[in-house]
Amino acid sequence: MTIQSFRLTPTAAALSADAVCTPDLAEAPWTFDSVPGYGPGSSMTDVIPAGAPRQGALPEEYRTASADELDARIRAAKDALGERLVILGHHYQRDEIIEYADFVGDSFQLANAAQSKPEAEHIVFCGVHFMAETADILAQPGQSVVLPNLAAGCSMADMADIDSVQACWEQLEALYGTEPDASGRVPVIPVTYMNSSAALKGFCGEHGGIVCTSSNAETVLEWAFERGQRVLFFPDQHLGRNTAKAMGVPLEQMPMWNPRKPLGGNTSADLLDARVLLWHGFCSVHKRFTTAQIDKARAEHPGVRVIVHPECPMPVVDAADEAGSTDYIQKAVAAATQPTTFAIGTEINMVSRLAAEHPQHEIFCLDPVICPCSTMYRIHPGYLAWVLEALVRGEVLNQITVSEHVAATAKVALERMLAAKPKG
Repeated sequence: MTIQSFRLTPTAAALSADAVCTPDLAEAPWTFDSVPGYGPGSSMTDVIPAGAPRQGALPEEYRTASADELDARIRAAKDALGERLVILGHHYQRDEIIEYADFVGDSFQLANAAQSKPEAEHIVFCGVHFMAETADILAQPGQSVVLPNLAAGCSMADMADIDSVQACWEQLEALYGTEPDASGRVPVIPVTYMNSSAALKGFCGEHGGIVCTSSNAETVLEWAFERGQRVLFFPDQHLGRNTAKAMGVPLEQMPMWNPRKPLGGNTSADLLDARVLLWHGFCSVHKRFTTAQIDKARAEHPGVRVIVHPECPMPVVDAADEAGSTDYIQKAVAAATQPTTFAIGTEINMVSRLAAEHPQHEIFCLDPVICPCSTMYRIHPGYLAWVLEALVRGEVLNQITVSEHVAATAKVALERMLAAKPKG
């Protein structure tokens, strides 16, 4: 048995309140464009920054068009643009968007995929804001990067802003100083997860730091420990904690940094003893997974193989059979040669797609309540048709542009990440 492909569409009015995390998911995303917040979904209760981008009104012709009409218009626009266009689709996008993507993957895979199409004038990124920023940083001169819905942000990325990180850094420098130790290691190295703003990637580039993904976090931390006595890791506490713990860093040497409190809510002694300072950030999708869900899956499905994303809380990662990035999860399922029951702890659209692509396996999401990423949900065929038809007319809508200064320093941190190769 496999789960059914989960599709969030404007016609999903039949969705019952107990089938999803909120019945508002049955509404079209443009219903929420004028409402402050991330919209319905897993991060709907998170506080959105006051300066977060807002999406203007989508023209009525796209709001009222049928699914078949939108499909025809998107395909016609793609045909008209030809090699001038590349569409990138993140694993967490709805099926109605993935079917138009030229490349499907995680955020950095997609940014790199765009580089394989230097002839493309336009990169349409069906993901969230920080992903489009990274694509712009790595894009060729003259290429435009378009985000179909400007309200597609990321609540985790928004939990670490440049002002808060700079304030943290000033406090750390006052405590640690700036001089290296006898072995040449500086007091602290900043490491930002890919799921962060271009400004934070630029901060790391300026301060001897580096970017990591969920696939290479351990390699990046090894790189950082070779150069620094300790690491400031943001914005996702869980990826930082799970990775450092697997490397043997004791939990007592991983204090949390709360940006709303002096010294992050810690004592000077705690910070001086720290190896990894964890920012108070998290992914609202992966925070939903629990050890009770794993216990239930094991009780109901003897022999189940539990794989979760490392953005899940530490007890969940410890209780699972395996933890890995979206790419790891996808490859693990594809590599299973015998029919297997998989319980997956990641975003529902990816899980349902894996189930549809591998019917020989029984694949289900650990979280029984369907609650997709609020902001990935913002990308809808109506918005895609809107930006593509504008490109056909020669008009670039929703272009994401990173300033030259930020792009230059952010690229330094990204290049450090690429140069940090796993040992052996």
